[in-house]
Amino acid sequence: MLLLNPGPVTLSERVRRSLLQTDLCHRESEFFDLQDEARDRLLDIYGLDPAAWTAVLMTGSGTAALESMIAAMVPANGKLLIVQNGVYGERIAQIAAQYQIAHALVKHEWMDAPDLGRIDAALAEDPAITHVAVIHHETTTGRLNDLSAIDRLCQARGVRLLVDTVSSFGAEAIDFSGNIDAVCSTANKCLHGVPGAAFVIARRAALTHAATRTYYLDLVRLAKLQDQRNTPFTPSVHAYYALVEALREHQEEGGWKGRHQRYAALAEQARAGLAALGIEALWPAEQSSVVLRAYRLPNGVTYEQLHDGLKARGFVIYAGQGGLSSQLFRISTMGAITAADIDRLIEGFKALVQR
Repeated sequence: MLLLNPGPVTLSERVRRSLLQTDLCHRESEFFDLQDEARDRLLDIYGLDPAAWTAVLMTGSGTAALESMIAAMVPANGKLLIVQNGVYGERIAQIAAQYQIAHALVKHEWMDAPDLGRIDAALAEDPAITHVAVIHHETTTGRLNDLSAIDRLCQARGVRLLVDTVSSFGAEAIDFSGNIDAVCSTANKCLHGVPGAAFVIARRAALTHAATRTYYLDLVRLAKLQDQRNTPFTPSVHAYYALVEALREHQEEGGWKGRHQRYAALAEQARAGLAALGIEALWPAEQSSVVLRAYRLPNGVTYEQLHDGLKARGFVIYAGQGGLSSQLFRISTMGAITAADIDRLIEGFKALVQR
């Protein structure tokens, strides 16, 4: 079964075999060697200086990393402006509310791109705002938000930026030279690892001002102990094995630029094949990520018919979220997927929509 959903992904045999390595105690030097390699390789993906940045591993999903980042990186006296244009922006607001973090919202419809004018006006009107949070790739619709433009606003207004890169890290461009203080992500999306290992990449200077609002996901404690070749709790050891192997594979395949190129080719192949069947992409390529594309359901065919028919042929696609479930479906090109797989996928669509 090939997974075309936005994570977890179809694994390469190499990563799958890595899960069969020897059982390992998390208090032994061999585990800390593994942890160190994962942290070093994560920083290397975007060429980050380990003196200025730290990669902090944790056991959990991408949402665990997001929660850890939001709970820590907005200081006790800080205020967060949250840019919402999909499910995952709304999730940041729910986390901020749960931790009683002072915050304001710039809400958009799910189909809309972030309005830079409204974001700038919100920053201008409220000098208490210290941080902005945004989703880089909003998988609700497959839109790639303009992170660079939002970062420029933050630089102009002197506020810091926190970014959910859960479904973009490792395959889309991320410029860390501006006002980004932290990004969060997970092993089981663009990196092609398994669920259970997540991480935050944080600016070390910003960690000195971080808050401690949570226990298990306390980013400051995790960062401090990992720098000391230690860990506060039992991590998902085998997921770390898979993460390290996936990171090795990622580097050998050309890093984030190589993965971007691979995804882009597969996404365009899928788009062209579906367009020939009259199935329209929701966005033009320049507004979409290469990771996932959203498509309008063809006339007379329900999502359930598409999903079940394709699953019977060995493919799992993904529905639109919320009210979009009756309008859209989504296809991700992450994971061990080939051009031949996309050809077979298009043949499956053809059989279902040309009946």
